Amino acid sequence: MAHKYVYLFSEGNGSMRELLGGKGANLAEMTSLGMPVPQGFTITTEACTSYYQTGKNISKEIEEQIFEYLKKLEQLTGKKFGDPKNPLLCSVRSGARASMPGMMDTVLNLGLNDEVVEGLAKLTNNRRFAFDAYRRFIQMFSDVVMGIPKTYFDDVLDSIKESNSIEFDHQLTIENLEEAVVKFKGVYKREIGEDFPTDSHKQLLSAVKAVFSSWENPRAIYYRRMNDIPSSWGTAVTVQSMVFGNMGDDCGTGVAFTRNPSTGEKKLYGEFLMNAQGEDVVAGIRTPQTIDQLAKVMPDAYNKILDIAETLEKHNQDMQDLEFTIEKGKLYMLQTRNGKRTAQAAIKIAVDLVEQGLCTIEEALLKVDPSQLDSLLHPQFEPNALANAKPVAKGLPASPGAAYGRVYFNAEDATEAATKRNEPVILVRIETSPEDIEGMAISRGILTARGGMTSHAAVVARGMGRCCVSGCNTLIVDNNNKVAYFGDVKVMEGDYISIDGSTGRIYAQQLPTIDATLSGDFAKFMLWADQVRSLKVRTNADTAKDARQARLFGAEGIGLCRTEHMFFAKDRILQMRKMILAKSTAERIAALEKILPMQQNDFEELYREMAGLPVNIRFLDPPLHEFLPHDDDETSITAYEMGISFTELKNAVKRLQETNPMLGHRGCRLAVSYPEIARMQTRAVMQAAINVKREGIDVEPEIMIPLVCDAAELNFVKGVVDETAQKVFEEQGMTLTYKVGAMIEIPRAALMTDEISKYAEFFSFGTNDLTQTTYGLSRDDASQILDDYFKNRIFEYDPTTKLDQTGVGKLIRMASKWAKETRPDIKLGVCGEHGGDPVSIQFFQSAGLDYVSCSPYRVPVARLAAAQAKIKLDK
Repeated sequence: MAHKYVYLFSEGNGSMRELLGGKGANLAEMTSLGMPVPQGFTITTEACTSYYQTGKNISKEIEEQIFEYLKKLEQLTGKKFGDPKNPLLCSVRSGARASMPGMMDTVLNLGLNDEVVEGLAKLTNNRRFAFDAYRRFIQMFSDVVMGIPKTYFDDVLDSIKESNSIEFDHQLTIENLEEAVVKFKGVYKREIGEDFPTDSHKQLLSAVKAVFSSWENPRAIYYRRMNDIPSSWGTAVTVQSMVFGNMGDDCGTGVAFTRNPSTGEKKLYGEFLMNAQGEDVVAGIRTPQTIDQLAKVMPDAYNKILDIAETLEKHNQDMQDLEFTIEKGKLYMLQTRNGKRTAQAAIKIAVDLVEQGLCTIEEALLKVDPSQLDSLLHPQFEPNALANAKPVAKGLPASPGAAYGRVYFNAEDATEAATKRNEPVILVRIETSPEDIEGMAISRGILTARGGMTSHAAVVARGMGRCCVSGCNTLIVDNNNKVAYFGDVKVMEGDYISIDGSTGRIYAQQLPTIDATLSGDFAKFMLWADQVRSLKVRTNADTAKDARQARLFGAEGIGLCRTEHMFFAKDRILQMRKMILAKSTAERIAALEKILPMQQNDFEELYREMAGLPVNIRFLDPPLHEFLPHDDDETSITAYEMGISFTELKNAVKRLQETNPMLGHRGCRLAVSYPEIARMQTRAVMQAAINVKREGIDVEPEIMIPLVCDAAELNFVKGVVDETAQKVFEEQGMTLTYKVGAMIEIPRAALMTDEISKYAEFFSFGTNDLTQTTYGLSRDDASQILDDYFKNRIFEYDPTTKLDQTGVGKLIRMASKWAKETRPDIKLGVCGEHGGDPVSIQFFQSAGLDYVSCSPYRVPVARLAAAQAKIKLDK
């Protein structure tokens, strides 16, 4: 028996999304519910897969099935395809299993030619309608199927309208439309070199091929990458008998939502146009009427839409997005799908659906995209101002939120402007480094010319809750003259710009922002998530402010405190530099003793904020040269402050620089070479913990050793930690429980966890560096390389932002399994940026990890993603 590639709407149902796509499955479901759906058939996603496997060809078997089902459609409708006496016209639309609105292509009015259009005109007694449909079809077919820019046809139509003093399309006369058809066919012949096709069956096959091909168009590929949709899914194609909203004043077309997609209010929301086809509503050529006005224009159709909307929402247990057409007063439903909505609306709808008894808590939790929560936690641009603004450039949306401010090009100038003149600041850099930390902290937003979604700027900005746009390739920064260029647009120091970290867009003007607001529904919804999830959610926090914010967002401890960030403040960097440049151990210890009380105070603040929750403190990680001055001006100032010559300091900086610092003298290697650093940090951790414990606050410190690759290496550093801790306990006359563990961030460590776990009480997977070292790919330069990999279909997504489950994920699974075999009670967590990525969190749940840790503003996202992961795993 031949494989079935085509299904009538009456043969499918709503559970067949993988095969029929979302559109085909929903049309089949509406048909089974007895709704007024124009009949048709769906060509499956398997046919799309076959199309690509055979070099973009439709096989003979699939072609035969398409025409077999076309005959069945002719029988259902009583019309004949390509017959001028009683023509069947069709729409050909895409329909992937995940909704991808506007990303793929559609052809309407298919089946028209010079003979059929005359027959349609006689049959309907409406010549204007027939030629309006024909000119639309020629333009759409030429654009979608043949790749002729639609602007060529727009220019022709505009010329006809201008010469006849016509403003709107619906004012075109029969003669105008006949002229348009002739000229449109002329454009086709000029561009393609042959006449417009008249064989309706060839038109259909060409349109099906075009829809299959649109699965790989640039906007569809980009949308899939942004929404984690695999390319292997393919798209289905629905072929549906046409109904016409442009036959006269008793016809129309529109879109409706069963609830307001912006607010979530339970009220029909949408708009329609009389005497129009579907694309007119979204094209903006005419201003549509609001859906409630349909009650006055066509009350019977409006009441039927109300009934159908109620039925479909109850049936699908979610807010629906409906498309409809009214032909000669009769209502037809063209589509239903779960409607796209704002985060605010998504929360309200989910809570309302539970309270109205339409779905369970678990089902409601699955209706909200965790990534949407970002927009509830950060400022956004005022909508009206944004609508009238034109971006000058676009980079990567590295950290969400919106901000305006005056441009400054270095951390010092930014800090002075913000602290002394109280100016709103946007820090603009070629790329940021740890030395920029103070300038980043006081800025409202950060913009960089280089770097990816996990660059230093992106990671730090997300941790601080600052909006950030990174990797803006068109941005040229001239630090010497303090000016930036976005193409022809010049921005001087002190000029206003606005950046949107949620979209990556940059505006050369001041756009007002509105603060985020959290409703009572949000708290209720997040409580449901917490009741369901099993994966704990911690935060990456280096300051008391970050820790406090994370606790407000529901963090259950600190999963990563990067101690190096504490050393870049102006009152500490000098002592740090003295420690690095010390010529003897005694000098180094003397410098460390001055740093100790500062570090201890930082830890005390973190312990107080966490109030008994675990605090994971990573010992010093970056190579030492990062703390030293990088330019001659700063070197001169530092040399003067340290009482040494410029040349001596310059030589020291040069001596400490490494060819590949990421794989150089950093992490635990520093503690092996300079155990006095680990002793100072251990003393700061323990003395702070004892001080806070004496205040009556429980403390649960965890010391994490970075860049471990061998069990003996960890055992050596752990020995330093334990010895120092015991000395502190003896001096203070008090003991406390603490844990020592390792950060797993290089492949050898992942392969040696059975040995390393003999000395480690926990592992935290540093997926940022584990991804870099596994791929041999720098996250700061990844965007420049990966564009070519996306273009050539080597990678589908950026592994530095979404965990590579097959490669890096395999290391994590193996490492976890081996660690538990050696130490069954070992705690396993993640502290890389992937800890806040919903898709990655689903993997971490399945891999058996105990917690994820992410930046404070990603904590609610991770809480919801963890709940969804548990629900899906249980299913």
